[in-house]
Amino acid sequence: MPAFSFNDILLLATTLFSVGLAGVLVRRNMVFMLMSLDIMLNAAALVFVGAGERWHDATGQVMFVLILALAAVETAVGLAIILCLHAHGRPTLDADTGNLLRGWNHG
Repeated sequence: MPAFSFNDILLLATTLFSVGLAGVLVRRNMVFMLMSLDIMLNAAALVFVGAGERWHDATGQVMFVLILALAAVETAVGLAIILCLHAHGRPTLDADTGNLLRGWNHG
């Protein structure tokens, strides 16, 4: 007998996804937005694992590994962009100042 029912897993995943979505929509700091995106991806991965456990299929765990790899790549690329912005003298990590990306001279 499983420790959690499938409805409990869906409720937890929905809660996690809602917290992540609220973090993306409310916070303007790019680091917090990346963390919120990771929470949303983990919620999706939790649904796959729960569905795989519900229907006794291992493909949910395979999808979890793929989502985990996608989250790692997303974090690496996002942090590289943030470091690049910081290296070019951007004073803030506020996402609303994205229009300042125009006109960089890479010479």
